[in-house]
Amino acid sequence: MKNLNKLPTFANGCDSLLSKHLTDTVFAELKDKHTRNGFDLQQVINSGLINTDSSIGVYAGDKASYSTFSALFDPIIESYHGFKKTEQHQSNFNPNDLDAPNPDPENNYIISTRIRVARNLSALPLGSAISKRQRKIVERLIVVALNKLQGKLAGTYFPLQGMIEAERVKLVADHFLFKAGDRFLEAAGLNREWPEGRGIFHNDEKTFLVWVNEEDQLRMISMQMGGDIKAVFSRLSTAVAELETALRFSKSDHLGYITSCPSNLGTAMRASVHIKLPRLSKNMPEFEKIAKQYQLQIRGIHGEHSESQGSTYDISNRRRLGVTEVECVQVLHAGVLALINREKLF
Repeated sequence: MKNLNKLPTFANGCDSLLSKHLTDTVFAELKDKHTRNGFDLQQVINSGLINTDSSIGVYAGDKASYSTFSALFDPIIESYHGFKKTEQHQSNFNPNDLDAPNPDPENNYIISTRIRVARNLSALPLGSAISKRQRKIVERLIVVALNKLQGKLAGTYFPLQGMIEAERVKLVADHFLFKAGDRFLEAAGLNREWPEGRGIFHNDEKTFLVWVNEEDQLRMISMQMGGDIKAVFSRLSTAVAELETALRFSKSDHLGYITSCPSNLGTAMRASVHIKLPRLSKNMPEFEKIAKQYQLQIRGIHGEHSESQGSTYDISNRRRLGVTEVECVQVLHAGVLALINREKLF
């Protein structure tokens, strides 16, 4: 893409972090810059320019994007995460440090629990800047590592390209199959050459899942029915540790694990439950107040930009950077317990 010639204008009502922080000064500093992979400012901001309802509006094309375009990324990261450029991210993925007994042992409210982390391989571009050949290399390296998993993590990899109908039907029935990304990812260049180089892995028990080359190169997901949050966290911790023996993940002392979207930096963790709250959901101001208190996000059951169905919501941690993995899940546990206790009082 060609570099921008002048500062973009944003429509009235656009309140993305991009529109807030792309000032004349920042634009002048960054407009002619690009990373070693040729990723430039136009590509960084393209999704936010096309989708004016974006909450953030920027994507990185490689690890270097965060330093090359730091004049834009740093204030966006601070606005979203409350994390300053002078701080260092800390990690703690030890299940023994998590105090999270099942908040719903009788399964009256929590339908399922899911915790995922995003990872990208070091020394290779992220999805917005990766070449067709590099994406295939990423897929091959990841599949080799996945095939080494043993015991309860052992499973099968299903490439999306050339997938036979029986496999497709099975993955759809299990709600595992992912499609080309939404319009935000499309504008960021993350859907190029779809579905080549993409695929899905799941273990035999269908409690551990990996999406390969979706928004990030790996989306590792631990899940099960009910509210045993610690069991889900422990499984994911084990799987990530085993894969780290075979794969080198991109990370920095400052930002933690590097991801395509700055909202996922740090732990790159999203810990969530699907929870049914028929009474509390009729009082959305109070529902939202509790969620804000525990820094949780409320989404529909199909994730971001979706609606609730049957008073069931997807509740997850908002902060990922400047907190450890254990802290992400501990906050979710405390918030979910508060929501259940309030639901019981109606």
